[in-house]
Amino acid sequence: MSQQESLPPSAPTPGSATVTVFASARSWIESDAVAQCHQVAALDGMIHVAAMPDLHPGKGAPIGAAMTSTVLYPLLVGSDIGCGIAVFPVALKRVVPERLAGRFPDLDRPLDPELDADDPAWAVVDADIPAGHVEGLGTVGRGNHFVELARIQTIFDPAHAARLGLDADDLVLIVHSGSRGLGERILRAHTERHGAGPAPDPAGYLALHDAAVRWGSVNRRLLAARVLHALGAEPTEPIVDQSHNLVEVRDGTYLHRKGAAPGDGRDVLVAGTRGTSSYLVATHAGPDANYSVAHGAGRKMSRADALLRGRAKHTVEELRRTPVGSIVVCGDRQLLFEEAPTAYKRIEQVIADLVDHGLATPVATTVPLITYKTLDRSRGDAGPATRRGRQDHRRTRGRS
Repeated sequence: MSQQESLPPSAPTPGSATVTVFASARSWIESDAVAQCHQVAALDGMIHVAAMPDLHPGKGAPIGAAMTSTVLYPLLVGSDIGCGIAVFPVALKRVVPERLAGRFPDLDRPLDPELDADDPAWAVVDADIPAGHVEGLGTVGRGNHFVELARIQTIFDPAHAARLGLDADDLVLIVHSGSRGLGERILRAHTERHGAGPAPDPAGYLALHDAAVRWGSVNRRLLAARVLHALGAEPTEPIVDQSHNLVEVRDGTYLHRKGAAPGDGRDVLVAGTRGTSSYLVATHAGPDANYSVAHGAGRKMSRADALLRGRAKHTVEELRRTPVGSIVVCGDRQLLFEEAPTAYKRIEQVIADLVDHGLATPVATTVPLITYKTLDRSRGDAGPATRRGRQDHRRTRGRS
């Protein structure tokens, strides 16, 4: 069972919120991340901080934590409101990763509602774009965001997998992205006036927040449709689509999730790395965990450390072919090192902690075949749709 963390000498006085870390002694949990949890616990109105086994330090607030409060703090969610992971079934007859990698479209180039009006990906958008925000549509973003063609590897719960329409060796597309510039704009508008303080108008913030969450979900569908069309497959509805950066109003309190997925009975894809398996899990987390589970492996190295150590141990070409034989499409060499599998915790230990604490049960694993980060123009990784997109981009360069 989970152990209640005792406050360090420099921590707030008794009476602050409780902090529980759902990790075993075998897990890599930085003391700085736990200290951040206690700093959050000292905020006015905080009730409980539940730290997941993928916990690591973030900017202003820990990543991998679910935090309940009577007060709404936008900074605890951060700028990437609505960031989440969706899983789409894929029907392809023949998969040759080396060939398919070059067919991924340029997901750094946004879809323009006017210039790209004939793009078939728009068919998956069945309503108005949330907040009318068209900037960045169809782009994946940087950092740990990705689009991945993967194969179902191990089935732990055949009945549950069957309900999702999954079987061993099936293909899925995993999309990890958020609200892009919209979420950043929302947080910046708050911090410019109120800093790290609470939202003076929670209802007003939540209206903007909810639009960003919907935008992130729409964008994941657009990303999937762009890729599936480029690979010669038909777009599908996601079997999983859960945000792990959001605020939920629950039992009269505000439940802030920052890198923590909903764990109240929903199916969640807990992402590994581009060189390891990911886990599809059934969740059953209770109030002690703030109804939340881990969202991924969690970093164990800062980006600066990963870049320094990675350059000393690996070449760029080594990082473009992972230990499981998959291909990484990434034209940003620095990002290759920052996002190396060795920069993250062992996904197996994260899942073991979730299971041991009764928060989740594995349903299946996925193993990556192709992980897209950014287009690698130097290697010619551009399919027909991407080349057309570049031509459109050149024609419209300079327009505001």
